[in-house]
Amino acid sequence: MELTEEILQEKGITFTDKASFDLAEKEHQEKSRTASAGLFKGGLADTSEMSTKYHTATHLLLAGLRSVLGDSVTQKGSNITPERLRFDFPADQKLTEEQVKAVEDFVNDKIQQQLPVSFVEIPKEEALKKATYAAFSEKYPDIVKLYSIGEEGKEASIEICNGPHVENTKELGHFKIVKQESVGAGIKRIKAILE
Repeated sequence: MELTEEILQEKGITFTDKASFDLAEKEHQEKSRTASAGLFKGGLADTSEMSTKYHTATHLLLAGLRSVLGDSVTQKGSNITPERLRFDFPADQKLTEEQVKAVEDFVNDKIQQQLPVSFVEIPKEEALKKATYAAFSEKYPDIVKLYSIGEEGKEASIEICNGPHVENTKELGHFKIVKQESVGAGIKRIKAILE
């Protein structure tokens, strides 16, 4: 509150309504808690058919980015709606045109291969040994779902996840990256669609 008062003073505004500030702060905290709960559902706005497709495509996007840029690529955030997927990851610069094409080709190749999508429920420690990538592992329960895209031993992606997924990559359509942007120091954002 002190910081808010200071900023308002600098702008010549007198702060007099502490009760309204306290109420707004509580509402903001509740929205933040609700948003955080959604984060562990894969950043999904809903569980519609298209959002489910985009959620599955996000797994392939991460695998594609790791294939092109290396295993240091991690998920910093995602947001999925029925219209598009948004994915944040650490990088100092945007992807080149060649890298964009390589990531798109990786994802579209996995879609064309008609790979099965399956999961097993196993103890967290066992899942962490098998997963190629695990975001937010400290928040996982003792038993988790480990999702695989592809046949055992030849998986394109193995991740711990609680979101909804398609049964086969053939359901996804054609993957296309439509936008890249910087969203903070060393964080890039990709927006992509399924056509």
